Amino acid sequence: MKTPGKKRRKLWSQEVTRTSNALDLEKGVFTLKDARKIAASLKRSAERSRRRKSDPFRSAMSMLNLFVNRAGRNLDPGRRETLNRAKDELRKSFHRNAKAPDSARRDMRKL
Repeated sequence: MKTPGKKRRKLWSQEVTRTSNALDLEKGVFTLKDARKIAASLKRSAERSRRRKSDPFRSAMSMLNLFVNRAGRNLDPGRRETLNRAKDELRKSFHRNAKAPDSARRDMRKL
């Protein structure tokens, strides 16, 4: 229960998303419903940003991972799937190798 008159603390993840040196995000990027549009927006932001610390791909992927990880269990499963597809789309748009399928990762652990 909230105490009357007590200020609500801002979430640090919200502050990081807004002011991070990773990149300048387009407004509402994580509310988009299409994974391709999310990836395209992140790519545009990463390539245009002058505040990023690393290459555009890493900055875009870092911001997407930050959002997914900070949402944690509160993220709707359908939304999580869309954001994970956005990661794959981001890899494609930057011509990076796709993530290995789960079965390949399990096989690699056996080695």
